[in-house]
Amino acid sequence: MTEKAQIGVTGLAVMGRNLARNFARHGHTVALHNRSYGRTKELVEAYGHEGTFIPSERAEDFVASLERPRRVVIMVKAGKATDAVIDEFAPLLEEGDMLIDAGNAHFADTRRREAALKERGLHFVGTGVSGGEEGALHGPSIMPGGSKESYESLGPLLEDISAKVDGEPCCVHVGPDGAGHFVKMVHNGIEYADMQLIAEAYDLLRSVGGHSPAEIAEIFKGWNEGRLGSYLIEITAEVLKQIDAETGKPFVDIVVDQAEQKGTGRWTVQAALDLGVPVSGIAESVFARALSGDPKVRAAAADLPGPTATAGSGGADLQADVEQALFASKIVAYAQGFQQIQAASAEYGWDIDPGQMAKIWRDGCIIRAKFLDFIKQAFDKSPDLPSLLVDEYFLDAVSGAQEAWRRVVATAAQQGIPAPGFASALAYYDGLRAKRLPAALIQGQRDFFGAHTYRRVDKDGAFHTMWGAERNEVSA
Repeated sequence: MTEKAQIGVTGLAVMGRNLARNFARHGHTVALHNRSYGRTKELVEAYGHEGTFIPSERAEDFVASLERPRRVVIMVKAGKATDAVIDEFAPLLEEGDMLIDAGNAHFADTRRREAALKERGLHFVGTGVSGGEEGALHGPSIMPGGSKESYESLGPLLEDISAKVDGEPCCVHVGPDGAGHFVKMVHNGIEYADMQLIAEAYDLLRSVGGHSPAEIAEIFKGWNEGRLGSYLIEITAEVLKQIDAETGKPFVDIVVDQAEQKGTGRWTVQAALDLGVPVSGIAESVFARALSGDPKVRAAAADLPGPTATAGSGGADLQADVEQALFASKIVAYAQGFQQIQAASAEYGWDIDPGQMAKIWRDGCIIRAKFLDFIKQAFDKSPDLPSLLVDEYFLDAVSGAQEAWRRVVATAAQQGIPAPGFASALAYYDGLRAKRLPAALIQGQRDFFGAHTYRRVDKDGAFHTMWGAERNEVSA
C-alpha cells in the first residue's frame, strides 16, 4: 500500500520550504508541490534526510498523495496568487478536505474564500504564522481560524510544529472564518509600533545622548535582561553592534534611511478606522515609514527651520528616562492592538479569547516579549478587560513612568527629534484619563454647520440648537 502524507505544502519558497521541513522533522509525512518542479526537487535533494517527503509535479498527484481529510497548506503570495491556487486545487478536493492559507492574507479575503468554499463542502483555514523563516523551521507562533471541526483535524499537527513555552504550544484556534488572519494582522500592526518606538529610543540616545551605535547596542543588551526583554530588543542590539565590512562604519550608518512595508500595518490601521478603534501608535508607525520612504519631499523640506539636536545634552538621566518612555509606550501599543482584537471579535462574532492570543505570542513570533505573561494574566483575571492600561500591573508601570515619559517627549520636541510614537502614545494615555475632552466643542461645531445634534450632560435625548435663528434649543 502506497504511503499517504498527513499534510501537504504547495508553494516552496523559503517560508513554505521551512514549514514543510518542520512538519517532516516532527515525524509527519509531507506531500510537496510547487509551480516549478525544480524547487520541489531541490528541497528533497537538500533536506530529504530530515523526514519523509512525497514530491509531486502535478497537482492531481499531489492531492492523491494525501490522506483524508486532505490538508493542503498554501504558501504563496497573498491576493491573486492565492486565489489562483485555490481555483487549481478546490476542484480536486472532496467534501471535508481543507485548504490552509498560511500567508499574510487580508482577513476580508479570507472571509470571502471561507464562505465560498464552505458551499462546496470544503474547509478553508486562514492561518497566521509569525516568526519569519527561522520560526517557520524551528517553531512559529500559529494563529489558525476556520471552523472548530477543521481544527480538530488540523490543530494537533500545527500545535506539534509550533513554538513551546513551558511545554505549551504557541498555537490555538483563534475563531471562525477570518479570525486567524485578523489577529495575525494586528500582531504585525503592533510589530510596526514596537519597531518605531525602538527606533525613536535609538535616535534619542544617539542624537541627544551622544552615544555611538556600539554603546547603544550595549544599552539595549542590558534592557533585554529586564522588563523590556523581547525578540525585537535583542535583535536591535545585534544590528547596532554590526560593523560594515566594506567601510568599517557602523552598519546602521550605511543603510538608506527609508523603511519599507508590505501592507499589514496599513491594513491594521484601515481595519481600526472601520471599527472606530483608536490605534494611534500603530498609525503613527505606518505614517513614519511612509514619510521616511518619500525622498523627494524630504529633500525639498530638508532646510525647514528648527532646532538641531545637541549630542551629549541629554543629561545623566536620559538613558533611564528613555527606558521608562519606551516601556510605557510599548504598553500603549499592545493595549491598542488588543482593544482592536476585542472590537473585531464583537463585530464579527468571533469570540476571541485575548488571553490566549497573549499566550501564543510568548514565543515563536516577532513581538514575543516577557511582559506578554502579564498580559495573559490580566485577561485571565478579567476576560472583558476594557484596556490593559487599567490592569494593576500595567497601571503601576505606566504611572511609574509618567515623569520620565513626559520629559522624553518634551526633550524630543525641544531638540527637534521626531518622536511620533512616544508622543502619540502619551497623548492617547492622556486622552483616556481626561475627565472631560474638547470633543464637546467638536460636537457643537458639527451641530452648527450640519445640524448633527448633540447630547447634554444633564438630561437624556438628542438636541439641536437653531443657530441661524434665535439659537433656541429643540429636541431632535
